[in-house]
Amino acid sequence: MKLYEICFSPTGGTAKVSHILSKEWDCAAEWIDLTKQDLELPRLCEDDVCIISVPSYAGRVPSLAAERIGRLKGNGAIAVLAVVYGNRAYEDTLLELKDLLMKDGFHCAAAVAAVAEHSIVREIAVGRPDEQDQVELTAFARKIRLALENGGLGDDVTVPGNRPYRETRPSALKPVPGESCVRCGLCAKNCPAGAISPKNPFEVCFESCIACMRCVSICPRHARVLDSEKLAALTAHLAAPCAVRKENECFL
Repeated sequence: MKLYEICFSPTGGTAKVSHILSKEWDCAAEWIDLTKQDLELPRLCEDDVCIISVPSYAGRVPSLAAERIGRLKGNGAIAVLAVVYGNRAYEDTLLELKDLLMKDGFHCAAAVAAVAEHSIVREIAVGRPDEQDQVELTAFARKIRLALENGGLGDDVTVPGNRPYRETRPSALKPVPGESCVRCGLCAKNCPAGAISPKNPFEVCFESCIACMRCVSICPRHARVLDSEKLAALTAHLAAPCAVRKENECFL
């Protein structure tokens, strides 16, 4: 058996959840970063276990993550699904991820929905996954591992969600360079969608941009910014649904 962490995590929250889950397996895990443009996918077999993690964008799998997951060939490998959301709701994300992976030939044995700091409105679920989350997620991972070892996960996991999936619309919040940009090119090099020109970071293809906030999170000068009025409107819109702490969930 080999363990793989296959993860799409532009701002790091989803990766934190993936790493917590993977530590319960007593073996080294190979990291497959789905945000890379020059992505190399592993050859999988039915003895492999894959923790496949994505963030929820407005209740759906991010389009770019879905496209790259669609390139995987499961060959009967066991998939532990992980969807990470910013304390609002994950709606159809787990179901869509399961459908994608079953189409790829995975056995979807278990699933986790976990909360991490919101990728746009950073004051929502700030610091999560926190210590309480780590305890819960570690317990989930142990429960999943033991069930797999004891042969108790024969059927594909049932997860919440609806078909057809929730309708998606392009985000209006697209980061742009501010006055403090020194054209270092770090944002262009690390943009999952290749939406920023490597020659001129002030040139952005907004049609390609998926508003993942990678450029905002990694800029050393905090020079990638969002429209302040649109950000304020989103913050106000999320205030009520995100006021109460959401809990992590495990599905077996």
